[in-house]
Amino acid sequence: MTGSPNLRAMLLALVAWALVLPAFAQQVPLQDKPFAEHKIVLQLSDGDTKKQALVLSVANNLLKAYDPDKVAIEVVAFGPGIDLLLSANDHRKQVESLIAQGVRFDICLNTVDTIERESGRRPDFIPSATPVQVGVGQILFLTENGYTLVRP
Repeated sequence: MTGSPNLRAMLLALVAWALVLPAFAQQVPLQDKPFAEHKIVLQLSDGDTKKQALVLSVANNLLKAYDPDKVAIEVVAFGPGIDLLLSANDHRKQVESLIAQGVRFDICLNTVDTIERESGRRPDFIPSATPVQVGVGQILFLTENGYTLVRP
């Protein structure tokens, strides 16, 4: 009989955790692009400046190839890929120009938190970047909602 209250408490804790977990895992809402015929998510998980330039080029080319209202583009940066979204990055003006044209740039807060924990300093990223808790989770969310994943 003494194990029964412990078992109930453990089950109750599991149920509570199962209800709370989805709140932490929520991603930012989908872009409001009702006329978008194409939805693309560009993954950036590499700190290489050539890869960063390639992602920017792909996003720019997609905007040229399709009417900006007919294409939804989201760049999800995580791991070393968040370097593109740091305030001091040489590509900042290009990123901000693409954001002004409707491209969304997501930055993984798990990566930001890890950098802060390891260095003692929170990295300064551009304010127009959209913070998401889990970069890979955001990619999964987008692909489950009709986005095509491209990893340039």
